[in-house]
Amino acid sequence: MNNLMNYKGFTAKIEFSADDNVFVGRLIGIDDIVMFEAETVEGLNNALQEAVDFHIEVCAKTGKKVKKSYSGKLLFRLPDKLHAAIAEAAARRGKSINEWGKEIFEMAVKK
Repeated sequence: MNNLMNYKGFTAKIEFSADDNVFVGRLIGIDDIVMFEAETVEGLNNALQEAVDFHIEVCAKTGKKVKKSYSGKLLFRLPDKLHAAIAEAAARRGKSINEWGKEIFEMAVKK
Protein backbone atom coordinates (compact mmCIF):
# COMPACT_ATOMS: atom_id res chain seq x y z
CA MET A 1 0.00 0.00 0.00
CA ASN A 2 1.30 3.44 -0.92
CA ASN A 3 0.84 5.74 2.03
CA LEU A 4 2.38 8.80 0.38
CA MET A 5 0.81 11.71 -1.46
CA ASN A 6 2.52 14.40 -3.51
CA TYR A 7 1.65 17.96 -4.43
CA LYS A 8 3.87 20.75 -5.82
CA GLY A 9 7.03 18.76 -5.08
CA PHE A 10 6.05 18.09 -1.46
CA THR A 11 5.45 14.63 -0.07
CA ALA A 12 3.09 13.74 2.76
CA LYS A 13 2.94 10.52 4.74
CA ILE A 14 -0.63 9.33 5.24
CA GLU A 15 -1.99 7.21 8.08
CA PHE A 16 -5.48 6.20 9.11
CA SER A 17 -6.71 6.98 12.61
CA ALA A 18 -9.23 4.29 13.55
CA ASP A 19 -10.03 6.15 16.78
CA ASP A 20 -11.11 9.27 14.89
CA ASN A 21 -12.12 7.53 11.63
CA VAL A 22 -10.05 9.96 9.54
CA PHE A 23 -7.00 9.95 7.31
CA VAL A 24 -4.17 12.00 8.78
CA GLY A 25 -1.32 13.41 6.70
CA ARG A 26 1.96 15.02 7.61
CA LEU A 27 4.34 16.82 5.25
CA ILE A 28 7.84 15.37 5.27
CA GLY A 29 11.11 17.03 4.29
CA ILE A 30 10.31 20.36 5.92
CA ASP A 31 11.48 22.01 9.16
CA ASP A 32 7.95 22.60 10.47
CA ILE A 33 5.16 20.27 11.53
CA VAL A 34 2.35 20.55 8.99
CA MET A 35 -0.52 18.10 9.40
CA PHE A 36 -3.92 17.77 7.79
CA GLU A 37 -6.84 15.35 7.91
CA ALA A 38 -10.00 14.30 6.11
CA GLU A 39 -12.58 11.53 6.11
CA THR A 40 -12.28 10.74 2.38
CA VAL A 41 -9.48 10.43 -0.13
CA GLU A 42 -10.91 13.34 -2.11
CA GLY A 43 -11.05 15.42 1.04
CA LEU A 44 -7.51 14.38 1.85
CA ASN A 45 -6.29 15.57 -1.56
CA ASN A 46 -7.95 18.94 -0.96
CA ALA A 47 -6.55 19.17 2.57
CA LEU A 48 -3.04 18.34 1.28
CA GLN A 49 -3.24 21.09 -1.32
CA GLU A 50 -4.45 23.61 1.25
CA ALA A 51 -1.71 22.59 3.71
CA VAL A 52 1.06 22.89 1.12
CA ASP A 53 -0.20 26.20 -0.24
CA PHE A 54 -0.51 27.59 3.31
CA HIS A 55 2.99 26.36 4.21
CA ILE A 56 4.45 28.04 1.11
CA GLU A 57 2.58 31.26 1.93
CA VAL A 58 3.78 31.32 5.55
CA CYS A 59 7.36 30.63 4.50
CA ALA A 60 7.24 33.47 1.99
CA LYS A 61 5.96 35.88 4.65
CA THR A 62 8.47 34.81 7.30
CA GLY A 63 11.48 34.28 5.04
CA LYS A 64 11.84 30.60 5.96
CA LYS A 65 12.90 27.98 3.45
CA VAL A 66 9.97 25.90 2.24
CA LYS A 67 11.99 22.69 2.31
CA LYS A 68 14.50 21.36 4.78
CA SER A 69 18.17 21.94 3.92
CA TYR A 70 20.55 18.99 3.88
CA SER A 71 24.34 19.11 4.09
CA GLY A 72 24.99 16.07 1.92
CA LYS A 73 26.72 14.29 4.79
CA LEU A 74 25.39 11.21 6.58
CA LEU A 75 26.73 9.55 9.69
CA PHE A 76 25.85 5.97 10.57
CA ARG A 77 26.58 4.03 13.70
CA LEU A 78 26.81 0.39 12.69
CA PRO A 79 27.99 -2.81 14.32
CA ASP A 80 31.68 -3.36 13.57
CA LYS A 81 30.99 -6.61 11.67
CA LEU A 82 28.54 -4.86 9.38
CA HIS A 83 30.98 -2.00 8.82
CA ALA A 84 33.67 -4.53 7.88
CA ALA A 85 31.31 -6.34 5.50
CA ILE A 86 30.38 -3.05 3.83
CA ALA A 87 34.05 -2.07 3.44
CA GLU A 88 34.83 -5.47 1.89
CA ALA A 89 31.85 -5.32 -0.47
CA ALA A 90 32.88 -1.85 -1.64
CA ALA A 91 36.50 -2.92 -2.09
CA ARG A 92 35.46 -5.95 -4.17
CA ARG A 93 33.82 -3.45 -6.52
CA GLY A 94 36.92 -1.25 -6.55
CA LYS A 95 35.12 1.56 -4.76
CA SER A 96 35.27 3.44 -1.48
CA ILE A 97 32.47 2.95 1.00
CA ASN A 98 31.27 6.44 0.10
CA GLU A 99 31.20 5.77 -3.66
CA TRP A 100 29.51 2.40 -3.29
CA GLY A 101 27.08 3.68 -0.66
CA LYS A 102 26.07 6.58 -2.91
CA GLU A 103 25.22 4.11 -5.70
CA ILE A 104 23.19 1.93 -3.33
CA PHE A 105 21.25 4.92 -1.98
CA GLU A 106 20.58 6.23 -5.51
CA MET A 107 19.16 2.84 -6.50
CA ALA A 108 17.05 2.69 -3.34
CA VAL A 109 15.35 6.05 -3.90
CA LYS A 110 14.66 5.76 -7.65
CA LYS A 111 10.98 5.81 -8.41
